[in-house]
Amino acid sequence: MAKHLYYFRPSALNKVLRPLSDSYRVVALDRDQGTNADWIFPAVLVANAREDDPKAIERLAPKSGAWRLIYFLEGHSLPKTRFDGRLFAMLPSPTPQAVLARTIESAFDTLRLEEESRRTAAQLHLVATELETLNKIGIALSTERSPDALLELILTKSREITGCDAGSLYLVEEDPEGAKHLVFRLTQSDSHSVPFRQFTLPIDTRSIAGYAAATGKILNIKDAYRIRNLPFRVNRDFDEKFGYRTKSMLTVPMKNQKDEVIGVLQLINAKRDPSLKLTSRQVVHREVLPFSERSQELASSLASQAAVALENSQLYREIENLFEGFVKASVLAIESRDPTTFGHSERVAKLTVGLAEAVDRSDTGPYGDIHFTGEDIREIRYASILHDFGKVGVKEEVLVKAKKLYPSQLELIHKRFQYIRKVLELDSYRKKLDFVLANGNQNYQQTFAEIESAGCKELGQLEEFLSHILQANEPTVLPEKTSEELVEIAGWTFQDPSGPTEPLLSEEELRFLTIPKGSLDSDERIQIESHVIHSFRFLSQIPWTKELKRIPLIAKAHHEKLDGSGYPYHMASTEIPFQAKMMTISDIFDALTARDRPYKRAVPVERALDIIGQEVKSQLLDPVLFRLFVDAKIFQITAKE
Repeated sequence: MAKHLYYFRPSALNKVLRPLSDSYRVVALDRDQGTNADWIFPAVLVANAREDDPKAIERLAPKSGAWRLIYFLEGHSLPKTRFDGRLFAMLPSPTPQAVLARTIESAFDTLRLEEESRRTAAQLHLVATELETLNKIGIALSTERSPDALLELILTKSREITGCDAGSLYLVEEDPEGAKHLVFRLTQSDSHSVPFRQFTLPIDTRSIAGYAAATGKILNIKDAYRIRNLPFRVNRDFDEKFGYRTKSMLTVPMKNQKDEVIGVLQLINAKRDPSLKLTSRQVVHREVLPFSERSQELASSLASQAAVALENSQLYREIENLFEGFVKASVLAIESRDPTTFGHSERVAKLTVGLAEAVDRSDTGPYGDIHFTGEDIREIRYASILHDFGKVGVKEEVLVKAKKLYPSQLELIHKRFQYIRKVLELDSYRKKLDFVLANGNQNYQQTFAEIESAGCKELGQLEEFLSHILQANEPTVLPEKTSEELVEIAGWTFQDPSGPTEPLLSEEELRFLTIPKGSLDSDERIQIESHVIHSFRFLSQIPWTKELKRIPLIAKAHHEKLDGSGYPYHMASTEIPFQAKMMTISDIFDALTARDRPYKRAVPVERALDIIGQEVKSQLLDPVLFRLFVDAKIFQITAKE
């Protein structure tokens, strides 16, 4: 563009500036025209103090634009104004022509440098803005855990940063035989509501996406209908069906850190105005541009970020699946040692998660301000599923003990009584034989009857003893009378075949049979209760993420009570994690209502709620959580399991 040199006429400057017309376009402006003149920039205004006083120049000169002032003093003093920084030089009059020419050229150089600086600053600002945008996108991609949401985010941000109308996303997938193909996973469009149908494409050069995946090359196509010297053509089915016109296309392979293509990003129709909808082919022709080199660079950078995010997401899912497998294996290990509690851990998890979601929905009451994120819910679920894992550290015979005596002990008692029966029968036979040997067979009937009567009485008493033992062996509350009878039974003795006299019940057998309630004595109960300690120690060894780090603490407290009477740590209410308070209610409910176990029968739901309600009244369980458990019908979650 020509450099314009301005002055106000009439003026003696006409003669001074006319020799410069070969290098500049010299334009004379009428003083009464002033700022209404159409200035062309860059421009230099030449004025002199004799004809153009500073205030007049301020009034007549442009208020904006790239221009500078050169001022001839004409013997006058320096002007007070600086013309808003546009005064470039003040020259004496007369000034040699060569000096004036160099001064004018220097003024234009200053304007050029200023414009370049402004353009550079704008470019730097644009680059900084783009980098900031990419950084924000990268952060968003790295924090998104949902695979579907991640794909939506990748395509949305790619379209935003390139200002295009539509786009599609393909992922590389591998079949069980190891063959790879492209799967059409997502499409978006500003101008049309696009019906989605997932399909697969071979990774070869017969399609645009397949070509990008096969070659790893970016395709920047100015007009998809005029593709030359390439082995593919655009599929026009969509355009013909919806009256669309696919024109500019940018197809970018998404490569991981190993330089392997894991997906393809396809962007369609870059627009002058990103907010404009392409409603007709005429609008496409007028508004659609080729994708610029800068758009290609940005899309390529974003595709690289997206590839990393996709791999991280896949790795995250694999880790989650691995952990889920570990959790399932852990539950299987627990239930294989105690098959009677099959499904307990999973049911407790469902109930606790259901109660947590009810708390989250509630905006009133003492817990109205408590809300749980998706990660919080996951933490609660895992803590609930693994709360009983410590049972693997409890002796199996204690863990599955259904009655007061161990099966081996009861079997020994049965054999002992069977032996005594045989002894009594043999004793009866011996007495009969002794009578016959001493008296012959004279009047033996009466004696034999007496012997048999005495033997039956002894056998009857023996059966009564065994009946009392079997009754006492049940894990119910032991009546005081039964306890006294057991002590009496233990005082009876029999002759062991090896010689010494043995009691009918050993001290250990008597101790177990006189357990006041349930099937466990104090030492066994301590062993059972120790499963909580084992769970905590085991779970504490796992390097949890920060979102799941409270799992050991939650599981640790699932048998604690608000008054400190729980076990094994006797925590006060303020020490018990809120999540554990929810789990405790769920754990008790499932233990009461679960299918019959050898040591107890299942109780109806209504009775179970009554029992828990009594514990609430005794200030053992949280009343607000129990009310939510009932009102939200959380107990129905596992009703059919």
